Amino acid sequence: MAVTVLTTGGTIASRPSPRGDVQVAVPGSTLVVSAPAVQVREVMLAHSFNLTRADVLRLARRILTELDDPGVDGVVVTHGTDTMEETAYLLDLVLPPGRTVVFTGAQRHAAAPDADGPRNIADAVRVAAASATRGMGALITMAGQVHAARYATKAHTLDLAAFASPGRGPVALVRDDRVETIGRPARPDGFRLTELGALDARVDIVPVYLDADGVQIAACRAAGARGLVLQALGTGNPTPGVLREVEACLDEDIPVLVTSRCAEGPAVPVYGAGGGADLAKAGAVFAGSLGAPKARLLLMAALAAEADTGRALARLRPHLPAASGIRS
Repeated sequence: MAVTVLTTGGTIASRPSPRGDVQVAVPGSTLVVSAPAVQVREVMLAHSFNLTRADVLRLARRILTELDDPGVDGVVVTHGTDTMEETAYLLDLVLPPGRTVVFTGAQRHAAAPDADGPRNIADAVRVAAASATRGMGALITMAGQVHAARYATKAHTLDLAAFASPGRGPVALVRDDRVETIGRPARPDGFRLTELGALDARVDIVPVYLDADGVQIAACRAAGARGLVLQALGTGNPTPGVLREVEACLDEDIPVLVTSRCAEGPAVPVYGAGGGADLAKAGAVFAGSLGAPKARLLLMAALAAEADTGRALARLRPHLPAASGIRS
């Protein structure tokens, strides 16, 4: 099986600088030298916390170009872990059915004596080449675990098993040279990359906390936000000040997706008396178990693809997972 590895930088391609901090410095040809039978192409050399939407769209175009080559069976992307889940999710939204792209990175820099990058790359190549993972879409592979991009989140700042899929778990495991699948992620019809343009619809994420007055929402609206993602309390509850500002957004045809700040469980409109049920009554859309960063990208994609707010919401609704999204 022919696999292409696209490198973008991140900790996996970093070394300590003379000042003592860690900076990207390892070119792709050096990074992937230990992985046999792959083609390596360097796309960029950057920390993922510095990436822009333009960078991610450029990477997505490059991935789809590689997959158009009939000689390429799968693609691996090395990427910094900070925003890997967002890049992988956006790619999953535009990846055609039947294809697999595997993202991987590292928690320890390339000069560390116990660097985890080489194993993660080797595992990712195995996953990309495995017939069992064909058509799973975008995946994230680290520390022997394979997570669907739709559900994966960075759950630990330093642990080698940095990613988790809260409430679901991995879709596969890599043991020695074998890829063992556990389930397959649901993949609703997505978007064509050409529909997204520059992905320039402004969508902001606003957290909710004790006695939040909604001033951030007012500022987002004043800054020209075309959509809003609310990282709400519990099952999706606002404070009184936040509810007022969300209602103001909806009155101005600014769609609002409601997520939960909890690590597990869906956002659902349960409580009245100023709770999530009142958000739903006002017209906010509950995002189920989709996390806020992914909800933001989904809403951005829908607003880019559809000028009408109602049609945009119709496009994104199939992507809002409930309590369960993996079929055995």
